[in-house]
Amino acid sequence: MRERRRKIGFVGCPPEEVLAPRRKHELIDLDNLIEGVPSRSESLLPSTTCRIIRRVLDNALALELDEIVVDEGMGKCDSARGLVEVLAGLLDVPIVRTRNDNRDGAGTPICDCDLPLWQKMELILEGLVSPRAMNLKPQPRPRAAIWGVPAADFAIYRLFPDSTKILGWTRCLENRTPDNWELEMYVPEGVPTVFFAQTFCPKNAVAQHLARKHNGLHLDVDGVMSQPVRAKIEAFLRFRKVWD
Repeated sequence: MRERRRKIGFVGCPPEEVLAPRRKHELIDLDNLIEGVPSRSESLLPSTTCRIIRRVLDNALALELDEIVVDEGMGKCDSARGLVEVLAGLLDVPIVRTRNDNRDGAGTPICDCDLPLWQKMELILEGLVSPRAMNLKPQPRPRAAIWGVPAADFAIYRLFPDSTKILGWTRCLENRTPDNWELEMYVPEGVPTVFFAQTFCPKNAVAQHLARKHNGLHLDVDGVMSQPVRAKIEAFLRFRKVWD
């Protein structure tokens, strides 16, 4: 009898050996925005919870999943590890707890290529669900860089020039080594860099530190990018002569 195609949600960057056998089913990245999902997390989580953790909970409650796979290792945050307990208490769904301690990097060709930044981010996230080989042109002299985690609002990425280098945890994500602190802290000298994290994310501490160290711009955003944040990015890129 043919196996029923199940709907499986995942959080973070679970190990490849855990994701690979599940790709024959409908695999859904619960960190990502899914249109039409109602917001129920406001009444279930503290007000100081970051937008991505709220999104994971909203998606998990709305999508009628058959299984949830969570990377609760050091490559993810304490909030995500705590969220597993919330999900287990609210849903009658099997939850697979994993830890991605991989050290064999898959490479960062997307982070370092010459494509528009928003497209690069989409390719990295899509690659978790459906990996595919791509012929990408590397850009050895990027005009700008962005460090951090994937933003809740992708509009932020359209403010940057093509070939903007991707750093931080997002770089670790493409490399499939989410718990690689050395790679996450890598910042090339002399490249104007925006250091980004979601509001209430603990990574803001190191983001602000790195911004001071590398003469960059530190930003945190809660959900949709505001006009003041847009203005700060535009001013920084012009001041650093990224744009003429």
